[in-house]
Amino acid sequence: MSDSEEHHFESKADAGASKTYPQQAGTIRKNGYIVIKNRPCKVVEVSTSKTGKHGHAKCHFVGIDIFNGKKLEDIVPSSHNCDVPHVERTEYQLIDVSEDGFVSLLTESGNTKDDLRLPTDDALQAQIKNGYEEGKDLILSVMSAMGEEQICAVKEIMGKN
Repeated sequence: MSDSEEHHFESKADAGASKTYPQQAGTIRKNGYIVIKNRPCKVVEVSTSKTGKHGHAKCHFVGIDIFNGKKLEDIVPSSHNCDVPHVERTEYQLIDVSEDGFVSLLTESGNTKDDLRLPTDDALQAQIKNGYEEGKDLILSVMSAMGEEQICAVKEIMGKN
C-alpha cells in the first residue's frame, strides 16, 4: 500500500511543477494569472501595501479560479516570486456529445479527443447540446492549466451549406 501512496505523491509533484513558472509578485497585474492555494486563478484585484517599519511591501491578490469560479485570496511580499500557471486556449471542432456527458472533439492533427466532459455552466452546456442536436458545426474553446482542462466557450461555424 505504501508503494502506491509514494507513487501518487511523486506524480502529483511532477505534474504541478512543470505547469507553472515563477514571476515576481510586484509585477503581476489585474487580468493576469496566478496560482493561489494550488489553483490556477485569474487576477481580478491587486492592491499593494507600503513597506512597514521592518519589512517588504505586500501584494494582496484576489483571484477567481478559472475552472470552478471560486474566489481565492493571497498576500505575498512584492519582492517574492509567485507561481504563474501556463494557461492555454485551444479550439476544437465538436464531433459528438455522448449520453454520459462527454464530448468527442476533432483536433487540428485530425485525431479525436474524447476525455472532456460537458461544462458545468448550465447556459454553456445547453448551448452546446442544443447546437449539436440542431446539426450546427460548433467550435469549442478549451482552457487548460496545471493538468486540468475545461470547455470555456462555444461558437458556431458560419457559411457552410
